[in-house]
Amino acid sequence: MSIELTVNGQLHRLEVAPDTPLLWTLRDHLGLTGTKFGCGMSLCGACTVHVDGQPTRSCITPVAAVVGAHITTIEGLSTPAGRAVQQAWVDLNVPQCGYCQSGQIMSAAALLTTNPHPTDSDIDGAMAGNICRCATYVRIRKAIHRAAASLAASGAG
Repeated sequence: MSIELTVNGQLHRLEVAPDTPLLWTLRDHLGLTGTKFGCGMSLCGACTVHVDGQPTRSCITPVAAVVGAHITTIEGLSTPAGRAVQQAWVDLNVPQCGYCQSGQIMSAAALLTTNPHPTDSDIDGAMAGNICRCATYVRIRKAIHRAAASLAASGAG
């Protein structure tokens, strides 16, 4: 079946079954491998992408559910919040193994888009369910605060 998806600002026509998980469509059909497979049950957050700006677990989202939506992967994350989060991640050396980090970054960017001045509690709530086997949670929280400060200083937050 032919499905049209808008991913990172580009329209794609794909021959996939409507129940194909978005994750596998992104990785196998579009070659966008920054979004990772972790658990396949929406429990770990490694597969997080934005669908119309909202963090969404792509491992359980069928492509039919996102036809007509704007999908953003880590490769296309270029919002002010996304750039600030990515820079903070680099500045603070957040990743250890790095496997979960694209999902962490996508969740953090979505948080800062809706809440430019999050508290620790806000961060914990928004990042809940994004699991890091290396336990870089303290660095993640610090980087989100740094990204928020950077956005505020630039007038974007």
